[in-house]
Amino acid sequence: MTKEKLSPGISFFEKYLTIWVAICMIIGVLIGVYLPGIPEFLNKFEYYNVSVPVAILIWLMIYPMMLKVDFNSVKKVRENPRGLIVTWVTNWLIKPFTMYGLAYFFFFILFKNMISPNLAKDYLAGAVLLGAAPCTAMVFVWSHLTKGNPAYTLVQVATNDLIILIAFVPIVAFLLGISGFTIPWGTLFLSVVLFVVVPLIAGIFSRNFITKKKGVEYFEKVYIPKFSSVTIVGLLLTLIILFSFQGQTIIENPLDILLIAVPLTIQTFLIFFIAYLWSKAWKLPFDVAAPAGMIGASNFFELAVAVAISLFGLKSGAALATVVGVLTEVPIMLALVSVANRTKYWFAKPNNN
Repeated sequence: MTKEKLSPGISFFEKYLTIWVAICMIIGVLIGVYLPGIPEFLNKFEYYNVSVPVAILIWLMIYPMMLKVDFNSVKKVRENPRGLIVTWVTNWLIKPFTMYGLAYFFFFILFKNMISPNLAKDYLAGAVLLGAAPCTAMVFVWSHLTKGNPAYTLVQVATNDLIILIAFVPIVAFLLGISGFTIPWGTLFLSVVLFVVVPLIAGIFSRNFITKKKGVEYFEKVYIPKFSSVTIVGLLLTLIILFSFQGQTIIENPLDILLIAVPLTIQTFLIFFIAYLWSKAWKLPFDVAAPAGMIGASNFFELAVAVAISLFGLKSGAALATVVGVLTEVPIMLALVSVANRTKYWFAKPNNN
């Protein structure tokens, strides 16, 4: 499988995602403040804490991502396990807990005079959801920009998606539990089924059905590109809805956006360098090390946003915190792409054993 098939490069919408997110924030806040009837109307379409309009938009975001993942690649796990060990350990045994620690330190200690205890607790919950949801799709873009090994990146992402099915709920439940939240097990499991299992099955079925009917080349070059803008459009519409519910909270706490961004930014750099330097210490090739760092540093923010809304509601501080993750991710990840490309010489003499 070629790089072009996996990652055609960062699109116009992806490159300026932070700007689009900011615009949608403004539009959403204005709707919430001046047209409150719109969020009130949308709030009627909620069942078992799940907003139906938002659920549909999130499916539109996640389904195209699942199309890119060929789970047949999991068979290649044994070919070079060290890169996968770095990815798995960083994503699931380190990242969620460093995120919790950083968020707790900033929200409850360093910023305690600037954030109310209730909001701090909500922001911590949103950070936990981000920390427990490592990237599954945008990493293809970051891998492409660092000239990563596309076949190996595919294995990293495929195995990561499978681990999410097992590890996401218990990790989130544990960290929310020690944060003082009552664990909504039913909603947690329902969220994973709705926002991971359903689009995952749909992606697998689509890949198998279409490749059998029209071939892999049609699927990779024609079918997947049809959805190139669907994910971003779905995300932006979701943000407008979310911020329409958050409008009053943001007007009353404008500084909170910046305060939330601080631990999220530090976490992103920290996790990248943990995976990246560990890969260097293990003498992994650069085209494996760079994606390993990127997949841990970036987040499956679509899942985090969806679960935050399901668990805590569209008006919650937790949902706001996950959206700040969207706001900060692209510029930070582009900076890390630059860091990786500038330090490529560290991996001049790789050892693939």
